[in-house]
Formats: sequence, C-alpha cells, structure tokens
Amino acid sequence: MESETGRLAGRVAVVTGASSGIGRAIALALSRQGMQLCIVGRDAARLADTVAAAQQFSKVTSFQIDLTEEDGLKPLGLYLQREAGRLDVLIHSAGVFHQDSTDSARIEDLDAQYATNVRAPYLLTQRLLPLLTTTRGQIVFINSSVALSAKRPGVGQYSATKHALKAIADTLREEANPRGIRVLTVYLGRTATPMQEAVCRQEGRAYRPEMLVQPEDVASMVVQALMLPSSAEVTDISIRPTIKA
Repeated sequence: MESETGRLAGRVAVVTGASSGIGRAIALALSRQGMQLCIVGRDAARLADTVAAAQQFSKVTSFQIDLTEEDGLKPLGLYLQREAGRLDVLIHSAGVFHQDSTDSARIEDLDAQYATNVRAPYLLTQRLLPLLTTTRGQIVFINSSVALSAKRPGVGQYSATKHALKAIADTLREEANPRGIRVLTVYLGRTATPMQEAVCRQEGRAYRPEMLVQPEDVASMVVQALMLPSSAEVTDISIRPTIKA
C-alpha cells in the first residue's frame, strides 16, 4: 500500500507568494513531503530564506517574478517544460490588499489588486494547464473569507477581486475535472501573516498573532487535501480563527 508521504514524493509543485506567510508555510510543508518545488516571489532575500529552509528536504528552484508582468512568467514555464519535465500541483498564494472606503479608495489600488489577485493567477493557470492536464494535477487557490461575505467596511475593492478569484476557480473546476484535474479553494479568515499585521496596524488594532489562524495550520490542511486519493476531490475549505474578535 502506498504511504501517505509517497503520494506526493517526487512530484513537482509551483507555489506563488512563497517568500513569506502562507505561501512560505505551504512550500515548506510540501518540501517535507519530498516534492520538488518551484517557488515564486518578488522579494529576493526572503525567497532565498524559503529556499534555504526547504532545500533541507527536497530540490528547490526559486523564481524572483512579478506575476503582474506577463513576460516574467516565461522562465518558469521553460524550466517546467525543459528541466522539471512535469507539473503536478499549482498553488496560488500570492496576493495584495488595500483597504479604504468606497468614496475615498484610489482606483490605482483597485487596478493593483486586480492585477495580482485576479489576472495573475488566471494567466499563470492558463499557461500551465497543459502540463497539469498531462499529470492529472491539482490546483489550489488561497482565497479569503471576504470572497464569501463582504460585510465589512473598507474591503470593497479587495473583496471584489476575491469574488472574481472564486468565480475563476469554480468555473475552472467544471472545465478541468473531466481531464482529471482537481481544483481546491481555501477561504481564510484572519491569519497570522505580515499582510495581516499591516491590516491590523491600519485598523488601529493590536496585532495578536496567537489569536489568529496560523500559516502552518493552512499548510497542513492543503497537504492533507492534496494527498486525498484521486477518486475524490475537496472543492472548498473555510478556515477561521477559533475565537472571533
């Protein structure tokens, strides 16, 4: 009988937003499963830290890429085709957040959030679908609880992009399931990340990471879903802090 670790060992994963927070936690968790990693991020120094931690367990190749720049995706695609030779898992964890009321929010902030939160994962998925089809792979979208309910002031722009990401994932699932590709969306409440620390600072509230969802908890859930036998698919997971402040 194949071991749980054996289900992922030797397979290839792309993880975006891997330089910190949830993306980093997922990358480290997958490395411990023996997966070969291609990690993507914008911050070279922090990306190098993730590489150093993950390569203790598996082969890791990093790509300093701004996902909003289309030409920047080419080196990743070429590496997967010519060097790795396959792709089994695609994790979309990169994202940006701006918070402001509708009457004062800058349209430039909406454009920036759309570019990173919607267009970038759509384009990257489109580019890598042929490889994922060959392996009957898996795609994971790290989303937000505001994609399900936006009943909070100041998050109109961000929530709109996350609603759009939900639509992309849901439609893709219907299109890709017949090819054997599984699509999971993880909807997160407040999680202990640098982004959440900045949000708390902007809201004037204390940042108490111990009261929030931990990135490692998210990573553990994602790994468990990826290891599910191919006969079944987890489509949606919502994770929130136990104590709702």
